[in-house]
Amino acid sequence: MEGLSCGMSRIVGCRFSVYPMTDNFVTVIKGALEEVDTSKVWMKTDDVSTCVRGRSEHVFDVIKAIFVHAAKTGVHVVFNGTFSIGCPGDSEGDTYMSEDGVRLNEEAAQAEEVEAATQFALYPLNNPDYMQIIAEQVGVAQDIGTFTKGVHYASRLDGDANDVFRTLEEAFVNTSKTYERSHVTMTAAISANSPSTKDK
Repeated sequence: MEGLSCGMSRIVGCRFSVYPMTDNFVTVIKGALEEVDTSKVWMKTDDVSTCVRGRSEHVFDVIKAIFVHAAKTGVHVVFNGTFSIGCPGDSEGDTYMSEDGVRLNEEAAQAEEVEAATQFALYPLNNPDYMQIIAEQVGVAQDIGTFTKGVHYASRLDGDANDVFRTLEEAFVNTSKTYERSHVTMTAAISANSPSTKDK
């Protein structure tokens, strides 16, 4: 791909969109962003989505905080995102890998109670043992208490948003450590305050 150079960094990225189901969606999104400290990640927004990149803990910290602060308004909010680590062409933004491990938004996010319904799917690319790896991470979700059931092409999680994001992060990080220089992606669709009856 033109303009990309292959990097060996274990930088984590997430490209996502947040959809508040309300006429004043701009206010909800901007309000959430104003409450989130993004100083430890590389972040860029265009007319379709937002990309956040950096150390794993900071990417998940920022993503969770944006979702929680948007959802605490009581508005029906949906998050759709794709996480990635180990992409062969990934190199831009590596300077954020030198940040320390302190999560800048964790305390504020933990203070909020937001129920989240989630469907996520893990993709350990080019790994012949992918089904076993996925099954092990479903076990992680069961241990945390967020796993509800398997659905077509995904696994269902339900619970407090902090526990749901903890599950997603642990599953993603665990999978990324299954073999050296692994390329792993994970998709997640997360909903809060939906007026629809839950179908578990």
